[in-house]
Amino acid sequence: MSALIEFQGFNKFYGEQQVLKGIDLHVHSGEVIVILGPSGCGKSTLLRCLNGLEEAHSGSLKFVGRELLDRATDWREVRQQIGMVFQSYHLFPHMSVLDNLLLGPLKVQKRQRREAQQQAEALLERVGLADKRDAYPRQLSGGQQQRIAIVRSLCMNPRVMLFDEVTAALDPEMVKEVLQVIQGLAREGMTLLIVTHEMAFARAVADRIVFMDAGRILEQNPPEIFFTNPQTARAQQFLEKFSFVATLPKTNPKKELEPL
Repeated sequence: MSALIEFQGFNKFYGEQQVLKGIDLHVHSGEVIVILGPSGCGKSTLLRCLNGLEEAHSGSLKFVGRELLDRATDWREVRQQIGMVFQSYHLFPHMSVLDNLLLGPLKVQKRQRREAQQQAEALLERVGLADKRDAYPRQLSGGQQQRIAIVRSLCMNPRVMLFDEVTAALDPEMVKEVLQVIQGLAREGMTLLIVTHEMAFARAVADRIVFMDAGRILEQNPPEIFFTNPQTARAQQFLEKFSFVATLPKTNPKKELEPL
């Protein structure tokens, strides 16, 4: 089966500093990939390159068999298929929740308002925020705003979702409600690439752990291998901070996690 996403010999520089070094990574449809590693190792940059927010310098990056590093690539069209959610919510403060959700479908995809609104309201119901459709971002908690940001991406009907440290700015009690939404997407079989420092969440949701350090991928293994028998000294050193994770049971997010 051909990969949905293919990085091959992928390199990225900031000036003279190389931040991604020979990245080889294939992601298949329906896979949940969690990217781990120390701060500054290139995890977020990798996601941003996939979404066209950072320019690559050499190598190959394919999506559905199409080379994205081609000069003719229409990144606006690609971003409709590859949704991305960040630490910051990036909601328009002067617009209601519903208007934030409808902006992309109506302005970019030129969809009918009735159909787009039905989808948006169904997604709000799914994440437990149906009663917030007419609220403004300032009236929401951080966890609620992050769930709205996820729904906004889902309203574009993407094939892939990228999550870049989406809980990093949240209070601990708000983290769970956001992670439950992501677990629900995993359970439904959506292709996900997730950068996180939530080790227990990574252990539970991932099909494969990708461990990075200094711009390189050092390991790619199922979580039950990575967390109990890491293959490199650098990964072992990284996991020493999170030794409790190795004792956690592996959960299949597609079958066993509690529904939202």
